[in-house]
Amino acid sequence: MTLPLDSILHGDCVEVMASLPEKSIDLIFADPPYNLQLQNDLYRPNQSKVDAVNDAWDKFGSFAEYDAFTRAWLAECRRVLKDTGALWVIGSYHNIYRVGAILQDLGFWILNDVVWVKDNPMPNFRGVRFTNAHETLLWAQKTQGTKYTFNHRAMKSINDDLQMRSDWRLPLATGRERLKNNGEKAHSTQKPEALLYRVLLSSTNPGDVVLDPFFGSGTTGAVAKKLGRRFIGIEKNQNYVDVARRRITAIEPGPVESLILPEKRREPRVPFGSLLEAGLIQPGQILYLAKDPSVTATVRADGKLTSGDLTGSIHGVAKSLLNGSPANGWDAWLFVQNGEKKPIELLREAIRRNHPGEK
Repeated sequence: MTLPLDSILHGDCVEVMASLPEKSIDLIFADPPYNLQLQNDLYRPNQSKVDAVNDAWDKFGSFAEYDAFTRAWLAECRRVLKDTGALWVIGSYHNIYRVGAILQDLGFWILNDVVWVKDNPMPNFRGVRFTNAHETLLWAQKTQGTKYTFNHRAMKSINDDLQMRSDWRLPLATGRERLKNNGEKAHSTQKPEALLYRVLLSSTNPGDVVLDPFFGSGTTGAVAKKLGRRFIGIEKNQNYVDVARRRITAIEPGPVESLILPEKRREPRVPFGSLLEAGLIQPGQILYLAKDPSVTATVRADGKLTSGDLTGSIHGVAKSLLNGSPANGWDAWLFVQNGEKKPIELLREAIRRNHPGEK
């Protein structure tokens, strides 16, 4: 069967996924019903009614019924995922722990839980509990130990060159981003595009196929199109299908050349000794530890460093000097150029520019 790429399939997600080929999907993002178990309407202190999630699709008769539903759609997700594929699922305290347990029961391996901290959460109007200011995402690979996509450098880049943490502070979908029909919310749980941007940029590459079995207002498809990913959406509600289709049709994807962000690990490997062979570093040259430039090491002719009683690679010596903390030597050491200390990573990039095809 040919995959129905860049399309929205109307129907029950379990039934529709059963029609998709096995091991055909690179990534799944799932925003399933949360089973909020709301018993009564919510009101603000001024007695105005809160526009809460009370849709029929979020109602289940029991935890057992919800668990059976969860197991069914997650089993189909596992079947259609490639062996190198991964899944993201988002939820609240009402459901995410049950979902996580079923994920593990089915053989998924959880890589991270990520907390979406909302900049503008809805307050707890009754004042009987803490305001629910976050939701939790679980990121899991299909099988422990297999290769999966993680664009670490891209995440670091969009975070001002700091490693991206697992707490993401992002606003709700409000204002112009919030889709409406006749002045009313088009979907009660529309997710912000910023959230899906991080998910897709971190764990897919251009051309990858992303499946969303609870497509809703189409946020996953909208961001996938912007980032040059292919998408398949499944949605049971025809009104949501119509909203999502209009939304995605209006989007122009970015230029192809702007969407390819090569990870360092895919680039040609450059041994530190290559810098000596190219004359970019000299035997006997002094390098400075980036975290404490008063600590130095001397470059040997064989590419090893010596610092006091320590001798080893740029990585090993840095790790020892940092009391065993993980260390990437290319980031850990500085050299002097025109009186200014600079990362030796710049010299590795110079080698790559001159020899782009070497592996």
